[in-house]
Amino acid sequence: ATTVTIAALGANPVFIDINPDTYNNHVNKIQEKITDKTKAIMPVHLFGQPAEMNKIMELSQKYNLKVIEDCAQSIGAEYHGKKAGSIGDIGCYSFFPSKNLGAYGDGGMLTSNNFGFAEKARILRQHGAKIKYYHDELGVNSRLDTLQAAILNVKSKYLPEWQEKRRSIAYKYNKELANIEYIVTPKEIDNCYSVYHQYTIRLVGKNRNQIQEQLKDNGVQTMIYYPVPLHLQKIHQSLGYKLGDFPESEKASNEVLSLPIFPELTEEEQNKVIGLLKTI
Repeated sequence: ATTVTIAALGANPVFIDINPDTYNNHVNKIQEKITDKTKAIMPVHLFGQPAEMNKIMELSQKYNLKVIEDCAQSIGAEYHGKKAGSIGDIGCYSFFPSKNLGAYGDGGMLTSNNFGFAEKARILRQHGAKIKYYHDELGVNSRLDTLQAAILNVKSKYLPEWQEKRRSIAYKYNKELANIEYIVTPKEIDNCYSVYHQYTIRLVGKNRNQIQEQLKDNGVQTMIYYPVPLHLQKIHQSLGYKLGDFPESEKASNEVLSLPIFPELTEEEQNKVIGLLKTI
């Protein structure tokens, strides 16, 4: 979804490799990709942990670039005390049902402290009309419907509580899985508050698919985010990327496995997951 929006505008996404510790953009690799054609930097706060925004904002100011934060998985997350989505020029959120704050259908939100950007977004979401039936631009129907808004209004009050529950579950996973030789647990960088949209481990020197099947056979559902890196997706073949261009992303795609994590996960259910991983 992140890159489709870029391509839909006729622009080309330019990829960089990930930081293997966080799966976020490797900030030390951004500058080498900036050219006179670059318009913006789009950090994706993956799995609920913010990217290293201080460095990104420094680069944006140095090269006069906009910063668009993809906060689809990180609503409520913090970086140096600032909420994800409030640091760059625009923050983009998802209310898909599986997200930390999900509606009962599709929905999303933009935030910005730039009045011009906010006003532009309001016009584009209503078929390009500032005044109903007076269309100034080519827009879309992108309004959050009343039912979804009502549901989100109720659920949003519980978000802080749900975040702490996710962090508590993640803490227990970290503690219990730390001594399993083939498992690398996720790292939370300094001055970050991760909301653990996913709890993603790495399986080193093991057959991930086999472990996933064993967990499934015992009633534990896990997911792989993501089996194919973006630069190797068919949709981006025209960009000319090839296997080996981003080794950390490619390595992660072969090793990552996301374990169950949601506020309603019981202690018994989590103990079952941990016990299975210790005996596989």
